[in-house]
This record gives sequence, C-alpha cells and structure tokens, in this order.
Amino acid sequence: MKKKKEGVFTKIINGMITLCLTAGMLWGLQACSGVNSQSLKFAQVSDVHFLENGSNTTYKMTGESPRLLDDAVKQINEQADIDFVMFTGDLIDKSFEKELKAFLPHLQDLNAPWYFSFGNHDRCVGGYLTTPVYLDMVRNANENFKFKKAYYSFSPKKNYKVIVLDDIITDEITSNGNIDTEQMKWLKKELDSSKNDVVLIYMHVPVVEPFASPNHKLRNAYAVKTLIESYKNPIGVFQGHYHAAKITQHDNVLYVSSPALVSYPNAFRIVTVTNSKDKVTFNFEWKETRETTIQKMAKMLVFGTSIYSGEQKDRSGVYEIKK
Repeated sequence: MKKKKEGVFTKIINGMITLCLTAGMLWGLQACSGVNSQSLKFAQVSDVHFLENGSNTTYKMTGESPRLLDDAVKQINEQADIDFVMFTGDLIDKSFEKELKAFLPHLQDLNAPWYFSFGNHDRCVGGYLTTPVYLDMVRNANENFKFKKAYYSFSPKKNYKVIVLDDIITDEITSNGNIDTEQMKWLKKELDSSKNDVVLIYMHVPVVEPFASPNHKLRNAYAVKTLIESYKNPIGVFQGHYHAAKITQHDNVLYVSSPALVSYPNAFRIVTVTNSKDKVTFNFEWKETRETTIQKMAKMLVFGTSIYSGEQKDRSGVYEIKK
C-alpha cells in the first residue's frame, strides 16, 4: 500500500505545531529550573586594619595584616564569577597617607572590581588624610572606582542596586557613627528609585549591633533602620566595625555583621544573591584565613571567642526573602 504524500500546506502546519510544542517545552524547563533567575556574587571583607610595619596587640594582629590581606586576595581570586569585592571600613589601622599608599598595591592582583566604605580608622580628624585625599588616592590606584563622594551608588547588574554609606563622624574623635541629614535625604532618594530592585547597602558602623557597645554604635540607628524598613523590596545591609559575625532578619531586610580580617576569627564572607520571580536568596559562605598560625595566635588574644565568630547560622547558611 502506497503512503499518501504530505502536501506543502500540511508540512507547514506540522512544522508550526512542532515549533510551538518545542517553545512550550523550553519555557516550562526555564520556569522549573529557574533559568530566569539573576545571581550576583561578591566578597565582603571588613576591618583589615592594614599596617605596613605594625605590631600585634591584644585583639588585633596588625603586625600580620599584610599577610592576612594577601591570603584573602588569593582566596577571592580562586572563586568563580565574583562580581565585585566590598571592603566595609578600616582598610588601614592608622590614618596616614603612607599606610594607604602601602595598602593599595596589595589589591592590584584582585580579579574582580573592588569598592569600599569608610571606617573610623581611615581618616584623620584635623589631619592630612582627609576624604578628598583618600578618594583621590583610591581613584588613582583603582580604575573601577570613579566616585568623588564618600557615599555613592551603582548598579552591578540589572535589578540590583548597591548603596555605599559613610556613617563615620569626621569632626570629633569617636568610635560612634552617624549619618547626617544630607546623606539621609540622599539615601531616601536612592531607595525611592530602587523599589523594584534587590538593594545591597554597605557601611562600617552597623545599624543593628551584633552585641551592645555604647561607644561604637550608630547614634541615629533608629532613624536609619526606620527608613530602610519602610521599603518592602528585598534589602541586605552589610556592616563591620564590631569585628563580629551576626545575621539578623527583619522581614524583608537582612542585617549582616561581618568579622574582622585582622582579629579572630580572621575571616570574610562570600555572598551569592539569587533574584528569582517570587523570592531572593542569600547564600553565605564563611572563609577563614589559611594563615592558621596567625589565627591561633589571634584566638589566644581575645576573651569569649564565640562573640566574634558567632553561631553557625551567623557564618554560613541560606536566607530567603519573599517578594
């Protein structure tokens, strides 16, 4: 029995049906596998307290700070697909130009762009290493850093907004922090324009303390916290200063305090943020220095080590914010 030949019109119809079925299958696979999710991966390094020729003290291994920094750079470079590195304050321990000049070459080998927020050790009160001088030195050494203010923002990827705050008091000698009225107005404008984005905020002095310390706290923390939490999109707030690990979630806002590189546990974070249709996932990886001898010495110099290393959930884990 002869097979009936397929007409041209029938071939076209069959071809269209095949294309539709294929497209439907691909769409279904994308929906199930989360192909449309957009991920962002960064390293947060805090409180390096770099000193070119420092001495170790009770609490800070400043004498070993160059080695600790070089190890962190090597470990970050071993990570795949790092979008950027953020240093959340106290890059140097003493606010001298010579220290910043010695610090900057250690970051030349970083494979990812790097940025920073100011810490209370980074600038002089009434001294030479002022905000303009510091920023000018960083711009000259870092081709990715183009900013002319101590607080700034940028979009590393679509639907992500990075906001870097300067909460350091520069007209008095203090370890407390504050965000002035002008910067608060700027922060509100940035948040107003980012309601559909995942917002990542970086600062030195924390909005939410990992433990109580009246001499180190943000003086207007309540006002800053109230402003941030008035927005409903996913927000991560990344902090330093206390040399301690703590993660606290308030509804759609995640407050992340990170340890110091210079003192026990001599660690930093790798964070992967995944922006999906109905939720945002923060995946935290804990990275300790591989300079184990230095770490053991650092542990001997502090009391109550758990307050700095935190619980397991403060180090590594997955946190979700539903949209």
